[in-house]
Amino acid sequence: MNLTPKQLRILQLIRDHRVAYGYSPTMQELAEELDISKVTVFEHVEALIKKGALLREANKARSLSIADHTILPDETQPLTFPLVGKIAAGLPIEKYAQSDVLNLEDLFGPRIGQKGGTFALRVEGDSMKDEGILDGDYVIIERTEVANNGQRVVALLPNGETTLKTFFKESNGRIRLQPANPDFEPIIVKDCKIQGIVIGVMRSY
Repeated sequence: MNLTPKQLRILQLIRDHRVAYGYSPTMQELAEELDISKVTVFEHVEALIKKGALLREANKARSLSIADHTILPDETQPLTFPLVGKIAAGLPIEKYAQSDVLNLEDLFGPRIGQKGGTFALRVEGDSMKDEGILDGDYVIIERTEVANNGQRVVALLPNGETTLKTFFKESNGRIRLQPANPDFEPIIVKDCKIQGIVIGVMRSY
């Protein structure tokens, strides 16, 4: 897919904003971040939609999302993942995005491979400790908005907080986000937004 540097940057900003807040930035927010006009941003976004890199829900604000097959350059750099923030594994905390990368070679050497469409989060808290996900660990997340029962997910709650838990869709239609620590209660919600699923856990000593 032939994308310009500006279009790639727009995709990165949309990805990071969706991870942080569960929805895409506005055209004005993108324009301010890139120091270009809102009209220019709109033209880039329309081009990205035509190229199939971006998706947009009709008649819905802040609904831009990156197509599943679209892999950003910082998601395929050798032995690095974009480090886009921290994730609560205790009580939920407000999610935030930051500009940084997690370099696997710095932590583990050249034995770790690479996977496209992924990003990294640093765990805070002990609610997943019985599954071997400890405070201070790094979890590698595959970017997706769907999950199956039993998968460990990054979930955006209705109140805007983000947490790392095991996903279960109950028979009554509610969603149970299950901790792996008896000191923590499950989080039961009518709905939540999946930001990604855990595909790896890393720890340095």
